[in-house]
Amino acid sequence: MRGENTALSTIILAAGKGTRMKSDLAKVLHKVGGRPLISYSVDLARQVGSEKVCVVIGHQADAVRKAVEDRNVIFVEQRELLGTGHAVMQAREVFCGYEGTILILCGDVPLLSIETTQALIDVHGRENAAVTVMTVILDDPGSYGRIVKDAAGNICKIVEARDASVEEKKIGEINTGIYCVESGTLFDAVSQIGNANVQKEYYLTDMIEIAIKKRLTVRSFLATKPIEVMGINTPDDLNKAVEYQKTAM
Repeated sequence: MRGENTALSTIILAAGKGTRMKSDLAKVLHKVGGRPLISYSVDLARQVGSEKVCVVIGHQADAVRKAVEDRNVIFVEQRELLGTGHAVMQAREVFCGYEGTILILCGDVPLLSIETTQALIDVHGRENAAVTVMTVILDDPGSYGRIVKDAAGNICKIVEARDASVEEKKIGEINTGIYCVESGTLFDAVSQIGNANVQKEYYLTDMIEIAIKKRLTVRSFLATKPIEVMGINTPDDLNKAVEYQKTAM
């Protein structure tokens, strides 16, 4: 498990098309504050002390590569967009022999602060966790994956909205898609993930149940500002991020 001096590296998921942006431009290349979304995640990874920063690219891979190629990152390509679990698997060779914590960030979340990210990393280390997922509570959880907990408040699983029961859809605590995971746990779990779901995709969220079945320590970290963990999925989201950044400056 993770000790205080354990190495930290980051995987950034940036392969998606972003069809709801209604644009030919790859989602992570849309700009906030004159900068492409992907650059925020890369800079954040560096600011929290990542040893390696690996960016998983796919849609418009060459253009995304060009946007951050000057930032000393490692690129791996997801040639078939088969879900987040499949995306992480593409980075396996990059981390061959690496023992430490891997921070997983999304390339379309530009407002996440260093403070919130560091707090996630600190909780993960303090709890000696194998997996820690960043969550947030929303009034309208919509299409986000729900955090299912037991009576004692321990996380049991993450269920995608498309696969959730009526009762599970009432849960307000959602998955942000941001995690701290021990490297051995991560790559062992993604090698076991199946695609028996509505989308026929390999969901990274399934690693939670896999880790729990192995009796590993799984924790959640609740972010207090929903705007910070907002993924940019639509032009409206992009406008919100631009306006928030203006007021925060």
